[in-house]
Amino acid sequence: MVDGALLLDLAARLLLAMLLGAAIGLERQWRLRTAGIRTNALVAVGSALFVIIGAVGLGTRDTVDPTRVAAQVVSGIGFLGAGVILRDGLNIRGLTTAATLWCAAAVGSLAGAGMTVVAVIGAAVIVVTNTFLRPISRLVSRHSRADAGVAGVDAKPAPVDYTFEAVTTEKNEPRVRALMLQSIDRSELVLRSLDVRPGKASRMKVIAGVSSDAATTGGLEAAVQRISLDPKVISIRWWLTEVED
Repeated sequence: MVDGALLLDLAARLLLAMLLGAAIGLERQWRLRTAGIRTNALVAVGSALFVIIGAVGLGTRDTVDPTRVAAQVVSGIGFLGAGVILRDGLNIRGLTTAATLWCAAAVGSLAGAGMTVVAVIGAAVIVVTNTFLRPISRLVSRHSRADAGVAGVDAKPAPVDYTFEAVTTEKNEPRVRALMLQSIDRSELVLRSLDVRPGKASRMKVIAGVSSDAATTGGLEAAVQRISLDPKVISIRWWLTEVED
């Protein structure tokens, strides 16, 4: 039987794991990746629960090693991470998201073990890595492609990612979402993600991530023009996004 003080301590650990996992997933969801706030929060909470089971629920048995449960979290999270890794021709997408899930499990395990300070520092380092190292990664990739071109390597250009954002009212959100799907259903465009976010004054943002192999943006402009003709669309825009590694 768990006493009241220990129960409050375990609840605080789970709450911390949820908050840190949500903070890690916020950056992923903001960039329209497959594993966002809820997924990373659940991974962190689940990891914390398993650690608590090993440390508290099974710790009274002499034949049980609590660290074994935490070790199984490390290997078990790999199956979940593999689900977000996709192959797109010669390119691999989702590696960063899968690695983020793995790190979220580590942060949840730290929170479940009661290592609060280390868990907070770990979550902060993960967020900083995903946010502030992106420009450096893009710069290195850009120079690598330039060097390949100088060396005469005939490589197929990587798909370019774009983001569509249409603003409408909450009532007309299903209609605009369907219209966006129809508009980007073109041979030169590939749908990567679709998300709906609340805006200001009861407005909704329908956001779609697409990629294109075409050298021009004619298909993008045609899709935007078709969406903008609908009277229920308040505004529509698109911009270039980075390719997920």
